[in-house]
Amino acid sequence: MRVGIALGSNLGNRLGNLRHAFRAVRRRLHEGSRETILVSSIYETTPVDSEPGTGLYLNAVIEIESALRPAGLLDRLRQVESEMGRPSARPRNAPRAIDLDVLYAGDLVLRSPKLTVPHPRLAQRGFVLIPLAEITPARVLPGQSKSVTEILSELRSAEEICKLREALDED
Repeated sequence: MRVGIALGSNLGNRLGNLRHAFRAVRRRLHEGSRETILVSSIYETTPVDSEPGTGLYLNAVIEIESALRPAGLLDRLRQVESEMGRPSARPRNAPRAIDLDVLYAGDLVLRSPKLTVPHPRLAQRGFVLIPLAEITPARVLPGQSKSVTEILSELRSAEEICKLREALDED
C-alpha cells in the first residue's frame, strides 16, 4: 500500500537529520520494493502550536510502498526517531531532532489510542499539505471529498513556508 510520511526537524543539523531519517525509512520500510518513492522538496517553516522561541523547522513528505500495517509502520518510524536521539516520552510539539508521522496508509481509516490514519491534523497544516501537494496533488485522502491541492487552496494559515534548494535525497 502507498504510505505518506511527514519528516520534520528543528534541532541540530536539521538538513542532515532529515536526510538521515529519509535513508533510514527507505532502508527499513521500502527495501526490496520496485515501486517509486515520491520525495517532496524541503521546506523551512515557522513552528505551529509550539512554545515561543521555538526554532524554525525543516519539513518534507515522502510516499513509499510498504507491505506493513499502520501499527508496524509506526513502530519502525519510532525506532528511527529513537536511534536519532528522540526520547520516547516527550511533550507534544516540543523541539526535536526528528519527527516522523504516518500521514496516510492507502485507503485505510484507523483510529486507535496509538495511531490515527489519516493524520488528524493533516488538512490544517500547510507544512504538510504543501509538500504533499507537490508529490501527489490529485490524491483524495480517506474521509475527504477534495484533493490535497483543493484542501491546500482553502487553507487559511499564518505559517511562513519557504521552499529550499537542497534535496532530501542528496548526500
